[in-house]
Amino acid sequence: MTARLVETIAPRAQAELDDVVDALAAANTDLLTADRTTRGALALPSREALEVVVTDLQAVLFPAHFGAADLSAHGLRRFVRDRLDHALANLYEQVRRGLLLQCAHEARRCEDCEHRAIDVVDEFARCLPKVRKLLGSDARAAYEGDPAATSADEAIFCYPGVTAITHQRLAHELYELGVPLIPRIITELAHSATGIDIHPGARIGGSFFIDHGTGVVIGETCIIGERVRLYQGVTLGAKSFPTDERGRPIKGRPRHPIVENDVTIYAGATILGRITIGRGSSIGGNVWLTRAVPPGSSITQGPARDDTFEGGSGI
Repeated sequence: MTARLVETIAPRAQAELDDVVDALAAANTDLLTADRTTRGALALPSREALEVVVTDLQAVLFPAHFGAADLSAHGLRRFVRDRLDHALANLYEQVRRGLLLQCAHEARRCEDCEHRAIDVVDEFARCLPKVRKLLGSDARAAYEGDPAATSADEAIFCYPGVTAITHQRLAHELYELGVPLIPRIITELAHSATGIDIHPGARIGGSFFIDHGTGVVIGETCIIGERVRLYQGVTLGAKSFPTDERGRPIKGRPRHPIVENDVTIYAGATILGRITIGRGSSIGGNVWLTRAVPPGSSITQGPARDDTFEGGSGI
């Protein structure tokens, strides 16, 4: 495009864009309440900032894999401290914004959001050694459960299931601390990157392994035991939603499966409702299950029919 052409169309385009900008800004006025904007234009939580927080926390949890150049005891400790300080400072701001947003939704002023955010981040930091222990068991489970894995390091670097459970375990601690919105943003970052959708409210035991992973869905009130293995396309979902007198779903009711220790659920299986899959059970691929099964069960699809029709029979 020539400079003369730009000069010719620019004033008209600018005027048209002004109308577009005005319309878009006006469309958002219903969301920009006074409480939400008192602390500046960026009072809402930021997905981009939380992505940085999670990246820093991954480096804190697995420093040798995600950034530490000096692996001496002193160098490792300095690296972890620096990245942790950075992560927690950014996390504090996002938690504070989430709390302010919750107050705005509830039409009340938050008198102590800053102090609550400080307390939450402090408690969250104290949970990180526990999270690291669980994630170490998850990485080992991936290595031990997949014949294609050459090491636990490969699982940490490469496996989408490890990425997804890392996000979920971090988000779950914030969820348990009562932080609004932020945990869900963190798990949705992993969902976008891996295709694995794990709600931050799900309670998941150690040595958890999702192989391949694409299409896995784990609902908010799921309880999953130790040494559970899932394959791609598994859904642990709700069968129905209890509703109030206005027909709206009642929040927080237990509605997702309980999966006990040492269960394997193969690709494409769908398990719905507040049912229990007993310890040591195996659920076959593409099974649709809405009833509880006792420990040690093996549930598979019925065999396919193989009929041969000759001479017009079967018509």
